[in-house]
Amino acid sequence: MSIHNPQIMFVFPGQGSQYVGMSRDLIRDFPSARLLYEQANDILGYDLITLCQEGPEDNLRLTRHTQPALLTHSLACLNIFHELTEGQVQPVLTAGHSLGEYCALVAAGALDFATALHLVQKRGECMGTYGDGEMLAFPLHLDNVQSLAEKHFCAIAACNLPDQTVVGGRGEDLDRLTEDSHALFPRKKPTRLKTEGAFHTFYMITAALHFRPVLEAAPMNAPTIKILSNYTGTFHHPDPAAIKNRLFLQLFHPVKWINNLETAFHDGVTHIVEFGGGMGSGANPEDKRPNLESMIKKAQRGSDYSIHYHAAINSQTLRDTAKALRS
Repeated sequence: MSIHNPQIMFVFPGQGSQYVGMSRDLIRDFPSARLLYEQANDILGYDLITLCQEGPEDNLRLTRHTQPALLTHSLACLNIFHELTEGQVQPVLTAGHSLGEYCALVAAGALDFATALHLVQKRGECMGTYGDGEMLAFPLHLDNVQSLAEKHFCAIAACNLPDQTVVGGRGEDLDRLTEDSHALFPRKKPTRLKTEGAFHTFYMITAALHFRPVLEAAPMNAPTIKILSNYTGTFHHPDPAAIKNRLFLQLFHPVKWINNLETAFHDGVTHIVEFGGGMGSGANPEDKRPNLESMIKKAQRGSDYSIHYHAAINSQTLRDTAKALRS
């Protein structure tokens, strides 16, 4: 690599970045992707390939299916990237948003694919079965939202950026919260998110309690590189028991994504590569844009940090990013 002393972070998106058609190009272009998906089919006990490529969308959107689908897609992208770069481009740290934290653990050597897939399958089942509520994204700072949310029995679910805060609560409570926020901030319209529950709030405590024994029993190694925790906003302790503790707490506490990014920036990261998922109305993988790119770039505004961002979410961006980082 000709880039002088690159400090690379690998990042992975969470729910909301799934789409019908996901992996179609990867399986067509890379034998390793098909092998990984076939392994996933065997572990899950259903045809993940067909679900990702053909849907139906309502079925793919179910939390129990979304989480295995996104983990498999993200890690297929990661494996292909390593193939294309012949293993010469390695990260110094990893991070993932919500579900993406499990992908980050695989990339950091703490989990193998089969264990991670089993965990997110059970995690998704617990969240979909025992969770409650919905989610609402505000283009507002935490200080403007928190007391208003609590007034309506809602809770903070994610702090993605200084001006992007996600709230969780029951539908009728979110409706009243929306009315109140419109009166106070008429130009800041919140967006209702399509989820099965108020993830990362107290509405997920029962789901977390059912997931805990599965998490505790899972084999896990100390990561070989640093990994960021959504729960703390800082680095995970390398002890597997401590990592599991924070993954349990992550289920019903806010995702501190802006803190994760700021920690990475302060740690000297110079390049960020995002693996998996995609957003946008286009029907094909090449039409999609990355989920976390906008947040990563906005987080740098007004700071002294200048991070080089790269997408690795489909066949074309994988080839482009591999070439850029190897040249």
